[in-house]
Amino acid sequence: MAKDSLCAIVTGSASGLGAATAEILARSGARLVINYSSSQREAEATAELCRKAGSPEVLVAQGDVSKDDDCRKIVAAAGWGRLDVLVNNAGTTKHVAHADLDGLSAEDFQRLYGVNTIGPFQMVRAARSLLEAGAKASGRPSAVVNISSVAGISGVGSSIAYAASKGALNTMTLSLSRALAPLIRVNTVCPGYIDTPWFTKGRGEAGAKQVRDSVVAKVPLKVASSAEDIAQLVCFLAMPASSNMTGEVVRMDAGMHLVT
Repeated sequence: MAKDSLCAIVTGSASGLGAATAEILARSGARLVINYSSSQREAEATAELCRKAGSPEVLVAQGDVSKDDDCRKIVAAAGWGRLDVLVNNAGTTKHVAHADLDGLSAEDFQRLYGVNTIGPFQMVRAARSLLEAGAKASGRPSAVVNISSVAGISGVGSSIAYAASKGALNTMTLSLSRALAPLIRVNTVCPGYIDTPWFTKGRGEAGAKQVRDSVVAKVPLKVASSAEDIAQLVCFLAMPASSNMTGEVVRMDAGMHLVT
């Protein structure tokens, strides 16, 4: 294995932002574990794209990050004896109007926290020794990049439970960045709207178009960010160029937070 070849795991990388992140990492020559929970066909398609993009080795690992045993299984698939990058991208939601308090149950909160907050913690715990080994091999800190949301900053988004789970992930980023330094650095990306099937699945074609059009009309930059747009930032935080960054929660929302 080439000394400068990154070894990376991207959870929830069968499609959307995770797939775009994996493909960019592949272009840099990274070895990859593509993870999926239920969409094997999409995961295999992403893996093939990554091979064509230049990755020397792409593995596919099924696993639900809310389950600790699955997290350990995903990490075990990375049989390189080290990891340089862990991108905690797997996420889920339930679309419920914030005023509809009866629309969310305790089980909804537990499911969203299980994937969005506990899952990243379990992945970091399972990968810690390999990430430390990667840091010792490369002479620079290994990188964990969590995918959160502006919902976790502003209390907006698809539901109160989703926003709360992402807010907890933001706080956990600060805790982990202190606890794991100096061998592992931990940063988080908080995207705003991303033009992916996420909204179509939750709201249908017409509802998704309405959201997209509304976002473009409101944001100062007048754009709907693509998965590739956000993935560029994720990969910057995963790469050696950002080696002196840790404990950052970085918002990328086309300026939505500037709207009053």
